[in-house]
Amino acid sequence: MPATTASGPTTTGRLRARRWALLALQVLLALVYVASGLGKVTLEATVVAGFTAMGIGPGLTVTIGVLELLGAVGLLIPRIAGLAATAFVALMIGAVGITAATLGVGMILVPAVVLVLVAVVAWARRHETAALLRDPRRALTAPRRA
Repeated sequence: MPATTASGPTTTGRLRARRWALLALQVLLALVYVASGLGKVTLEATVVAGFTAMGIGPGLTVTIGVLELLGAVGLLIPRIAGLAATAFVALMIGAVGITAATLGVGMILVPAVVLVLVAVVAWARRHETAALLRDPRRALTAPRRA
């Protein structure tokens, strides 16, 4: 006789808690990227100075800022959140690399932490991202599961 467990409600509660934690992380990251993106788009003096030290001009600074703002919105749209997070993983790998190469390894803490957090979202949303890439029309129009 197979063993049964009474983990039904507990498992449901854990899944609900994970979903809320993931959503909270996505909102937190969206706020981080909005703050970061606005500084780049408005060419805030300290941001320009930092990017100039890395050899990045104002044009690329603004471009990165626009990408961050668009990605922040993407993190808040459930059907594309995984894709936005995956794009941010690529962006943050570049940020960590460029920061390490130009400003030194001691300056990579913040971009490295953000990279890890956005990688968690990308991993958690990987099935949705795969479905979106496999069949975009179906993934975007299919009813969402509860």
